[in-house]
Amino acid sequence: MNTSNTFFGHPIGLRTLFLTEMWERMSYYGMRGIMVLFMIAGLEGSNPGLTFSVVEANAIYGAYIGLVYFMVVPGGWLADNIFGYQKAVLIGAIIIAIGHYTLAIPLQQTFYLGLLFVILGTGLLKGNISTIVGKLYEGNDSMRDAGYTIFYMAINIGSVLGFLICGYLGENYGWHWGFGAAGIGMTFGVYQFIKYKHLLGSAGEEPNEMDHSKRKTLITYFYIVLGILFLAVVAAFFGTFSIDPVIFASSYAYFLVVVAGLYFIYLFLLAGLNPAEKKNLLLLFFLFIGAAAFWSGFDQSGGSLTIFAKGFTNLNLFGFAMPISWMNLANPIFVVIFAPVFAGIWTSLALKKLDPSLPMKFAIGLLLMSLSFVLMIFAVNAAMQYGQVGIQWLLITYLLHTWGELALSPIGLSAFSRYAPKKYVGQMFGLWFMASAIGGVLAGLLGGEATGEGLESMTPIFSFMIKYYLGIGVILALLSFVIKPAEEN
Repeated sequence: MNTSNTFFGHPIGLRTLFLTEMWERMSYYGMRGIMVLFMIAGLEGSNPGLTFSVVEANAIYGAYIGLVYFMVVPGGWLADNIFGYQKAVLIGAIIIAIGHYTLAIPLQQTFYLGLLFVILGTGLLKGNISTIVGKLYEGNDSMRDAGYTIFYMAINIGSVLGFLICGYLGENYGWHWGFGAAGIGMTFGVYQFIKYKHLLGSAGEEPNEMDHSKRKTLITYFYIVLGILFLAVVAAFFGTFSIDPVIFASSYAYFLVVVAGLYFIYLFLLAGLNPAEKKNLLLLFFLFIGAAAFWSGFDQSGGSLTIFAKGFTNLNLFGFAMPISWMNLANPIFVVIFAPVFAGIWTSLALKKLDPSLPMKFAIGLLLMSLSFVLMIFAVNAAMQYGQVGIQWLLITYLLHTWGELALSPIGLSAFSRYAPKKYVGQMFGLWFMASAIGGVLAGLLGGEATGEGLESMTPIFSFMIKYYLGIGVILALLSFVIKPAEEN
């Protein structure tokens, strides 16, 4: 391979996707790091916010995460059938940038409008850019997995930049400076994608082949839905109606659970799967439940744990008052440090034929999540006694979250890719993202209950979460002895 025209020995188009993803994640995590802080900030002082209660803020935060991940499903469909993947990514990136600039306008109405733009844009970009990465490689190219590993680095680099830049500007100069910085970051991503899009060649350029009249009909339906959405947004902007965020988040959680459940039932009973595919589908169903539970704890980082950091954690380091949002830096840094360690552990165990089964790895991830909230109960008790605690409590909590993530997230992606029914691989990836959506909404609802009455309400909710994660983890561990992928029989 001519390494003079490659990106770390990979197709040069990977550079375009790497930088686009890096800037998109910078904007996403940068905004997310200050989102709850902005919502709960009072009107008084030099950096006013929206004066929402912590319950409302957590509900909006959870619904936002849930909508972001859910929109990946229709975003993939639009790329498949209408836009093609390259155009979908570009349109999504532009909409995201518009969303962050809208958030930078200091109005409550523009806050909701900005979130909507980011949700829609991320839905078009997030899943489709990962698809293009795969299309850069031929067939069973052994370099594909390594390419995805390099691409994954962009997520962590981007998140670090976002927390550092947007967090610092938002907390020290004004929330809208942070939102604006996120918009500038995404603008960089848009610029370089347009400038170097040609390096992608034909990878993901065209949508699936389809009868012209059918595609025309689909495009018409798309514009109708877009028009209805636009009218609803305009009506909400001018105060025609209002939505209770807690009721919306709760209803949305039920909606996601019902949709996911019905789709699993459809696949199992009506999709014409053979016995082996049904057995693998049953395995993926239980992994789906485990993933949804895990993300409901993991996404506390931007909700209840951020509120704990704000009110009950001493963030002064050597005379420097560290921005609250910088606590979120722990996860991407820990991922960079420990991802190779976990990869080495699984490889070593596999060589010795001791590699844990898929449900057992998920059980390990949930056990680590459960332990993290055991630790947080000790932190809460210490804060009730002393007023504030050191940052080590949150750092160790995020370390346990990261270890759990590394035991569960890449394993889940691999499992859904390997064991999904061949005709439904794309849709099963959509279900994987839906698990993240359910977890995100639950994170907001649980975080709101945990912080609604300050420290006093944290212990009972965290105790429930400990039992919740531990219970599902034990069930998965037991199922690991019963349910195995069909190809292992």
